[in-house]
Amino acid sequence: MSSLSNIWWWWEASNQKDQFTRSLLTLTLVVLVIFWYAWLLRKSRNQNPPLPPGPRPLPLVGNLPFLDPELHTYFAKLARTYGPIFKLQLGNKVGVIVSSPSLAKEVLKDKDTTFANRDPPIAGRVTTYGGIDIVWSPYGPQWRLLRKVCVREMLGNASLEAVYSHRRHEVRRTISYIYSNSGSPVNVGEQTFLTVLNLITNMLWGGTIKGEKQHSLGVEFRQVVGEMTELLGKPNVSDFYPSLARFDLQGVERDMKALFLRLDQIFDSVIDHRLKMDEQGIKECHDFLHFLLKLKDESDSQTPFTMLHLKALLMDMVVGGTDTTTNTVEWAMAEMMNKQETMRKVQEELDRVVGGESIVEESHLPKLHYLAAVMKEVLRLHPVLPLLVPHCPSSSCTVGGYTVPKGARVFVNVWTIHRDPSIWESPSTFEPERFLNDRWDYSGNDFNYFPFGSGRRICAGTAMAERTVMYALASLLHSFNWSLPEGAAEVDLSEKFGIVLKAATPLLAIPTSRLPDKALYL
Repeated sequence: MSSLSNIWWWWEASNQKDQFTRSLLTLTLVVLVIFWYAWLLRKSRNQNPPLPPGPRPLPLVGNLPFLDPELHTYFAKLARTYGPIFKLQLGNKVGVIVSSPSLAKEVLKDKDTTFANRDPPIAGRVTTYGGIDIVWSPYGPQWRLLRKVCVREMLGNASLEAVYSHRRHEVRRTISYIYSNSGSPVNVGEQTFLTVLNLITNMLWGGTIKGEKQHSLGVEFRQVVGEMTELLGKPNVSDFYPSLARFDLQGVERDMKALFLRLDQIFDSVIDHRLKMDEQGIKECHDFLHFLLKLKDESDSQTPFTMLHLKALLMDMVVGGTDTTTNTVEWAMAEMMNKQETMRKVQEELDRVVGGESIVEESHLPKLHYLAAVMKEVLRLHPVLPLLVPHCPSSSCTVGGYTVPKGARVFVNVWTIHRDPSIWESPSTFEPERFLNDRWDYSGNDFNYFPFGSGRRICAGTAMAERTVMYALASLLHSFNWSLPEGAAEVDLSEKFGIVLKAATPLLAIPTSRLPDKALYL
């Protein structure tokens, strides 16, 4: 009996021990499973989505050797292979290209604050006094001040109305010049460039410099601005490899500094002249320079508006406002030269609104609905900045399910979106009639059509660009009939990519007067 009791005690103790062990093991396994699951969950939350797809880069140089000079069409071709968001390795920098309305909305509206900064190229920093202008300045209080100065004060409707006489003077002078060359070929882009340049400088300081000195300044500006825009559109090794920037291997920085100093000296000369006028009590000048100098004197220390900020805005107006406006006018004329029916409709509208015994005034522009449709269609087919100004995210974020790393250059291919066959019927055809409804505008709220960009960094000069292009086109088409030189069947509409989208072949056209009274040309 004693032995049986010992065996029973051992069996019970062993059984209880095994049960405890089993319970302990089970509890340990449950705890381990919980920790493992929590680790996986945390890892999945912390793991960023992958980078966008794209062509395989080469060591060191990345995708740079394969870039086509016509970037807008090259990016459109890559989008057909890799989708509406893809990446390129540009030297030491990552480029991300988006080319669909939904992704453009993510970048420019939904995550606007994150993408509100820029990555200014070396040439851009040189021309804008270290990148302190409205285009390249980082998002913050200083940029908001510059934006307010441009949009609400300097380029607002009231301010533009105040300097209308300067615009009118330059446009009428151009009409008179073309009239004196009736029957002879006119380089439309060249003549428009000079007109727009004189028009802008006249608005900037038209009350300061007059007569022959004003004309000589216009000629010098034309040369300098042309060389500047060429350098701004030139690929620069220093931008792709910042560690090599100090060597300036291509001489871009050196050449741009030389051009910059020429313009800076002109700005100093004009400003000094204006300050002397103020000292002498001459107060009849009402132009942008008058306003900017007043603003400089009244600025506070928290967000100062210095003389350098003033000159940076002048540089934006001169360099940024000339080629963009000029090319839009030239594209419009080129498209209408190839589609004479459109030109006839514009001229019929001008005859109804303006008449044959008056000249075009800006007050006529709101009534020129068909001409407005022509301008919108031109900006759809030939957006001034086909890739906009590149955006630079201030932190890594997700776009379209992919990670866009901090500091990447983000290009929005508005050219591709404006020619998307899923959005536009006959997307490559010039048809202004598609814009005769009130659906489309330049506000940037519809990401099927946003030629001036969208969000915080939308173009500050939209109102002035619209007035200037419409006024120039209306005046050219009201005053003259236009034909191609003998032997030319149609205008070559090939594009040339650069900082702005240009015509590959300059437009030559022959004007003939269409108004009965010669006095309307003088």
